[in-house]
Amino acid sequence: MAGATSPESGAFVSRWLPPLLLLLFLSGCCSCEAVEREMTLAMIKPDGLSGNYTEKIKTAILGSGFHIVKEIQVQLDAEKASLFYAEHSGRSFFDSLIKYITSGPVLAMVLEKPDAIAQWRALIGPTDARKAKTSYPNRNCGT
Repeated sequence: MAGATSPESGAFVSRWLPPLLLLLFLSGCCSCEAVEREMTLAMIKPDGLSGNYTEKIKTAILGSGFHIVKEIQVQLDAEKASLFYAEHSGRSFFDSLIKYITSGPVLAMVLEKPDAIAQWRALIGPTDARKAKTSYPNRNCGT
């Protein structure tokens, strides 16, 4: 894990970073009034990591003017994934979503730029994979 220098610091990061990222995501944004920049959470999911799309995705992120403030590869367990996706808990796809997101590691990134949330949503397109395939057929994002 990048940045970890000892088993203790690695344990600290793996214990506290997922809840902190969750708080960042749930709060919608963090803005720094001095530079009027916004932060948002981005995640490369298990199929993106295993399919070796990480560098292609990060290149698209950076090419769109985002700054990657922090990144960490984590393996979510069912409990953390259920908290992260709590808004979908009553939906028919919830169990398969949790199974999918816990099937391998994810790369969580904090992105920063002016109007980051809206700009990130515009870059990734629809979150519904079926809609993404029809409206953005040449993209590897949006699952």
